[in-house]
Amino acid sequence: MVVEENQNQMMDSIAGDSAMTATVLEDEAEEETTTTNTWKNTKESLILHLSKKLLHRDLDFRIEAAREIRKMLRKSPVKSSARSKLADAGVIPPLVPMLISSNIDARHASLLALLNLAVRNERNKIEIVKAGAVPPLIQILKLHNASLRELATAAILTLSAAPANKATIITLGVPPLLVQMLSSGTVQGKVDAVTALHNLSACKEYSASILDAKAVSPLIHLLKECKKHSKFAEKATALVEMILSNSEDGRNAITCCEAGILTLVETVEDGSPLSIEHAVGALLSLCHSDRDKYRKLILKEGAIPGLLSSTVEGTLKSRDRARVLLDLLRETPREKEMAPLILEKIVYGIAVHVDGAEKAAETAKKLLQDMVHRSMELSMKSIQHKA
Repeated sequence: MVVEENQNQMMDSIAGDSAMTATVLEDEAEEETTTTNTWKNTKESLILHLSKKLLHRDLDFRIEAAREIRKMLRKSPVKSSARSKLADAGVIPPLVPMLISSNIDARHASLLALLNLAVRNERNKIEIVKAGAVPPLIQILKLHNASLRELATAAILTLSAAPANKATIITLGVPPLLVQMLSSGTVQGKVDAVTALHNLSACKEYSASILDAKAVSPLIHLLKECKKHSKFAEKATALVEMILSNSEDGRNAITCCEAGILTLVETVEDGSPLSIEHAVGALLSLCHSDRDKYRKLILKEGAIPGLLSSTVEGTLKSRDRARVLLDLLRETPREKEMAPLILEKIVYGIAVHVDGAEKAAETAKKLLQDMVHRSMELSMKSIQHKA
């Protein structure tokens, strides 16, 4: 009987706890719903208030409104919804003229507000450009104020992510100013400038005219200093490849850069698959343009081991490019006597790195066979062409 009474008491206790837990959960859900609704109502009234405040004649009121927009977007639990509703309320058009204000605080506040409105919102990016934000941003990029230039570069980066904006940004003359940022900007400004230029390079209609030889030296310097397998290196090598494939001045510029070709060779050795693909492409562009001029310069920097490795480990495109480049780098008749032994040593070293010492001999044999097969294919094509 005592046991039964204890069990009954325990069951009653558990039932009571369950009922209490359910009540607490219901209260919490109701409280969360109330909080969300309260926030929604508060947000809508605040958005209306800010949109009106931005139209005030007093600049201080407008600066305060711009700061409150940024603050609101940073604290909002539903940022994407808030961005869209702010744009619908018409806050973008009055923010754009503040970018050309003689008041530094007005420029700073409007830049940050527009940046926060544009992030992760394609429609807002397009609306900001349509509202005429690019010319004022160009003016800011020409200033000597490092902080404002960095923010303007970040804004261009964000706006350039929208495909619809790329052509406008390019034709209004932004790329040369971004190239200047590569040399004279802050660290963050340089990173954002590279990313913005990479975004703009996707606009095929204008890709060849985005960059010129002036960008080669700062890009090589940044590539030299960064980690070769980073996303930043992938973008930088893509831009270098673009310049070298389209500009004779760019190809001349890289030979004048300190360790210019060496930096590309090091990227082939240590970069990510995409960085390697672009670095090999850049070296191939040099050789294609003038084999006699660039062959020795590339060989001098020790490119062969990295290229051989790329024929095995790289992307499909980089493997093909590496094979073509190796063919272009082949020795002249006078150098052929020592070439087989040197080549075998290099290939064996790569095989050890790829498959270990135990399987190195077999891997090296396969690599050499592949190279011989490739050489025979090219010879046959040459014979057919002559025939």
